[in-house]
Amino acid sequence: MKNKLALFWFIVVLAIVSIVVICTKPTKLGLDLVGGSRLVLEAQPLNGAEVTPDMMSSLQFAIENRVNKLGVAETVVQRAGEKRLVVEIPNISDLNQAKAYLGETAELEFKEPVYDAGREIIGWKSTGLTGKDLNIARMGTSPTGQFTVDLEFNMEGTKIFGNLTKRLVNQPMAIFFNGEYQSSPRINEPILSGKAQISGGNEGFSAEEAKKMVDLLNAGALPVPAKIIEENTVGPTLGADSIAKSKVAGAIGLGLVMLFMIVYYRAPGIIADVALCLYGVFLFAIFKWVPVTLTLAGIAGFILSIGMAVDANILIFERTKEELRAGRTLFTAINSGFDRAFTSIFDSNMTTIITCTILYCLGTSIVKGFALTLAIGVIVSMFSAITITRNFMHLVFGTGKLEKPWLFGLTQDEIDQEYQAVETSREKAKFGILD
Repeated sequence: MKNKLALFWFIVVLAIVSIVVICTKPTKLGLDLVGGSRLVLEAQPLNGAEVTPDMMSSLQFAIENRVNKLGVAETVVQRAGEKRLVVEIPNISDLNQAKAYLGETAELEFKEPVYDAGREIIGWKSTGLTGKDLNIARMGTSPTGQFTVDLEFNMEGTKIFGNLTKRLVNQPMAIFFNGEYQSSPRINEPILSGKAQISGGNEGFSAEEAKKMVDLLNAGALPVPAKIIEENTVGPTLGADSIAKSKVAGAIGLGLVMLFMIVYYRAPGIIADVALCLYGVFLFAIFKWVPVTLTLAGIAGFILSIGMAVDANILIFERTKEELRAGRTLFTAINSGFDRAFTSIFDSNMTTIITCTILYCLGTSIVKGFALTLAIGVIVSMFSAITITRNFMHLVFGTGKLEKPWLFGLTQDEIDQEYQAVETSREKAKFGILD
């Protein structure tokens, strides 16, 4: 009983924390509900080269992963013609903020110095090494503890960079981004491994300077440079009126489900309804904490997971009623109902989670949002049905006898053997073994 009370108070504390999260954190809504920004990007081929479909697919993948790393921001990135991408960012109406959110996508170039007769640098010329040759840039630290920028090139970039560093030992090589000079680190020795480190001179980089340079380098590390050619804000396709109607419809649907549980399952139905309310609080708090941007697809996943949470309770209660009809004591029937229904609940929920995982890995951002929302809901629903409902059932009914069968939606005639059965021991009774 002490363990059951401890679990009960843990659930209460969890509910309080969830309510605090819901009240303090804002809800992020998708483009179809609150509007946002729309940017059109156009690929800029280098040296007149043709932009291939493979390049555009890679560019779309790179942009989508940049603006929607978790798959829950519901940012839409889709092809428009042969060389353009349309990016729709929800809940951001400031175009400057939207562009900052997207990140600069212009061309990154590495250039070598041009000298005059006196060996003074008078300009910079292209080396052929660009952002498409860079795999990734990271912040690092030198042996003296100063911040550095670590570079890693792809196979083609490693070859080009190796030849350049052989030729430019003890000379600078400049980094240009969007046509603007950024820095010109000095090459101290040939670098053939494809991995380089920019030290920032004797004083080194500050943390802010190193992070800015990493962001600039990674922003330019695209399969093909892209330029923003169109930008505008878009309004919601549904609007506040539809949101209000959706809330009413959701409340009516949830109310009917809860009413059904009470009418058909009586006392266990009331307990299931309380657990269902707690489930909704926990899940909504997780959505706000992540945070998940709620669109119609996300809301659909949320509602579907509620249905699955109710389904788990129905399996448990039906199994419990079967155990009571078979002559089990109340304590035995409750334990057997949960234990024997668990396999079916686990199997059905795992198949759903596997499907969600496939959708998340292979789908676009909207599909990813739906899959993640549904998967989180299914996991929380299992906790709700197996842990919360079971804990409440034990606290309410304890190990006592079923004096009033109608509380479980049964008649006395259906369980007339229950009072004649003798429980052997609590350990055996847990598995439904009787004398």
